[in-house]
Amino acid sequence: MRKLLFLFFALSIFASCEEVNPNYQEEAANPEFLHRSMQQLSDVIVHDIFSPPVASRNYAYPTIAAYEAALHDHPAYQTLAGQLHGLEPFPQPEEGAEYCFPLASVHAFLTVGTALIFSEDKMKAFQEEIHQEFRDLKMPGAVYERSLAYGDKVAQHVLAWADKDMYKQTRTFPKYSITEDPAKWQPTPPDYMDGIEPHWNKIRPLVIDSANQFTPPPPTPFSTDPESKFMKETMEVYEVLRVEDKSEAEDRQAIASFWDCNPYVSHHTGHVMYATKKITPGGHWIGIAKIASEEADADFMKTLEAYTWTSIALFDGFISCWDEKYRSNLVRPETVINKYIDEDWLPALQTPPFPEHTSGHSVISRAAAVALTHVFGDDFHFVDTTEEPYGLPAREFNSFLEASDEAAVSRLYGGIHYRPAIDYGVEQGEKVGEFVVDNIQLKRQMGLK
Repeated sequence: MRKLLFLFFALSIFASCEEVNPNYQEEAANPEFLHRSMQQLSDVIVHDIFSPPVASRNYAYPTIAAYEAALHDHPAYQTLAGQLHGLEPFPQPEEGAEYCFPLASVHAFLTVGTALIFSEDKMKAFQEEIHQEFRDLKMPGAVYERSLAYGDKVAQHVLAWADKDMYKQTRTFPKYSITEDPAKWQPTPPDYMDGIEPHWNKIRPLVIDSANQFTPPPPTPFSTDPESKFMKETMEVYEVLRVEDKSEAEDRQAIASFWDCNPYVSHHTGHVMYATKKITPGGHWIGIAKIASEEADADFMKTLEAYTWTSIALFDGFISCWDEKYRSNLVRPETVINKYIDEDWLPALQTPPFPEHTSGHSVISRAAAVALTHVFGDDFHFVDTTEEPYGLPAREFNSFLEASDEAAVSRLYGGIHYRPAIDYGVEQGEKVGEFVVDNIQLKRQMGLK
């Protein structure tokens, strides 16, 4: 009995001596924890070479988990349960118990992100690093453990929801079937890859009613008549970098390169083939969300708001765009030009492996720009440094919409899209983005920024 009393006394002394930082909650709410976690996810998405549509899924679900785990510290924000298709109410934190919700948020983000990628070891190593940084804030041990446990509950709730979005089922669906119709998409050089994600319109959207809710106008009818509208559009692609003004040609090439965002570009030199990896188009806009959040000096929840709006708009934008791509199933400019105009012509960018109409960059860039404008307002000036790690200089924009316009036209300059795919794609993305911001609310008070 005396030994038990001594042990109890010793444990009590140890507990009472636990060093607690009185400012740990404030220090934990540093948005850099979010930015670094998102960057880690982007880096792994690049490493694992996810296609643009799949990458949008890899961003959306972790971000929603982070948002839902964090909002309990912020009464102005409300849950997305009941607002996003199929999302049921989340488990709630224990009433009266103390939590570190930023820790729960980051943990939920990384847990969901780890489940959606291939290189789990990279994510888990980073997660342990972040956990140690939170432990170094010297919060009470019980708060730390309770917060991790709650982050786990939120993460598992999101993963169970994600498991029902038809992604796994579409992995078993048949590949794209190539036809002899010259108007239809054919695999393109140099790798002649299969069409990517031909069944992406089967994925459950987050906000839009269905994949075909915002069906754009069809492309110009295919024709080999030199006087036809289609061949004139093709010639515009062929000649877009052949302008007399050298500086104009160089600027167009720079714009094309900046917005390339091709996750896998193969290079062939003799018998040697190697590939370079880059961020996806969605990853570029996630990077812009980070830049805007830092420029606006956004706090933890405002930063999460920016990431959440952007990732949702990207997710639904890809579903809408891919629905049209495999419906119209239009041949790429490279195929037409090589067959009917100039067999030696090469586009400035490597043609991605899926049908032409509409332009994915045009759709998702506009949808993301509308979402970010909703968060930060019109005429938000920023310097886009997203591509600097890939050797490209920063570009400056006066608004998100201006950046999305440049992203769209970059596909013409790159030689991979006809004009209608760009113009109709911008309109399609605008409709998706506006529908997203009009039909869900993150904040309880209308118009509160």
